Amino acid sequence: MANLKLKPLADRVIVKPMEADEKTKGGIILPDTAKEKPVEGTIVAAGPGRTSDEGKVVPMSVKKGDKVLYGKYSGSEVTVEGTDYLIMRESDIFAVIG
Repeated sequence: MANLKLKPLADRVIVKPMEADEKTKGGIILPDTAKEKPVEGTIVAAGPGRTSDEGKVVPMSVKKGDKVLYGKYSGSEVTVEGTDYLIMRESDIFAVIG
């Protein structure tokens, strides 16, 4: 993650999703097919921002290292060097945690 070979463009971010829970609160171990898609992750890279109609770059309101909440089916899944990431627009992010 320290030297990610992806650089998001415009208002896109690269998010490393949190790991899905392996067990329920009652201790039942879940198979991969029953796990909920994570909706929380950490931004590992952010683009410079979107370009406005006037041609000015609108800076991003999130940055590398922010923990965020996003839509369950947001973004496109990519795998880089064996690690899964999501690439999504800043507008797909609902909130910054903390």
